[in-house]
Amino acid sequence: MDASLKEIHRQVETESDFVDRILKEASKVIVGQTYVLERLIMGVLTGGHLLLEGVPGLAKTLSIKTLSDVLAVSFKRIQFTPDLLPADVLGTLIYDQAKHAFIPKLGPIFANLVLADEINRAPAKVQSALLEAMQERQVTIGDTTYELPKPFLVLATQNPVDQEGTYTLPEAQVDRFLMKLKIGYPSKEEEREILTRMTGTKPPSVSSVASVEEIMSARALLNQIYVDDKIKEYILDIVAATRNPENYGMADLSGLILHGASPRATIAMLQTARAHAFINRRGYVTPEDIKSIGKDILRHRIIPSFEAEAEEINSENIVDRIFGEIEVP
Repeated sequence: MDASLKEIHRQVETESDFVDRILKEASKVIVGQTYVLERLIMGVLTGGHLLLEGVPGLAKTLSIKTLSDVLAVSFKRIQFTPDLLPADVLGTLIYDQAKHAFIPKLGPIFANLVLADEINRAPAKVQSALLEAMQERQVTIGDTTYELPKPFLVLATQNPVDQEGTYTLPEAQVDRFLMKLKIGYPSKEEEREILTRMTGTKPPSVSSVASVEEIMSARALLNQIYVDDKIKEYILDIVAATRNPENYGMADLSGLILHGASPRATIAMLQTARAHAFINRRGYVTPEDIKSIGKDILRHRIIPSFEAEAEEINSENIVDRIFGEIEVP
């Protein structure tokens, strides 16, 4: 390990202390769910939006709300419903009779953390309104463009698409989410602890333990975390295999993939791997970082074909196969 890499490693070890504080404080409310909390922190570190999917009642909303309480940042919650309008999210122009002019009324999207709750219950026109905000970190109302605050993060929850009253999100919007997390049921022991905490005389609460300055400083350091050329080649091979699996000895997958991952997936995998290394107090990325976050990056970006659906093969099965076949550096 050369001198510059040692210095980055030392800085990461020092600056990643606040991650432990966040996890410790959040665990006062959230039982288990370390996987979810770590991914939420990775989203904050990279500035990438996250999509959490699971049946109702699995603490998706509670996890996000707890994160906002632990961080000293502004937070807004938007409940997505079938009658929601773009102006309800972004804001609109209101006529001021005293000034004889239209003035902007900014919507709840103007916050550091925005919880888009049950995002797939709103129609396509509302989803389209989010595209500019999620990609360019800005909102246009009338003829004026407004910058969103920094940091800015959309943390969305959705119910499985086979549930009543849900819509399938457009591919263009789904691709803008850094990761898609699958939330499962707690274990019996975790549920016993949930029962104890949530039925006590005083509900658990948390305090702010990290600042915006710490987050922005960590973001700057994240880009300095070392990534070897072999790791970059590994990422490129994985993403390329989702588009042309026949080039990697997986010709049987060609008919099962309608669309592979976009270049956003390549960038997302590199940045998220750096964030994974950061929370594990390392100044360099390893193949294990890629494997740990790979499924979260790719599961929503690979579109299985009708043939795959007929054979009950989903995107996660395809990702598992690709990671099993691509040679690890």
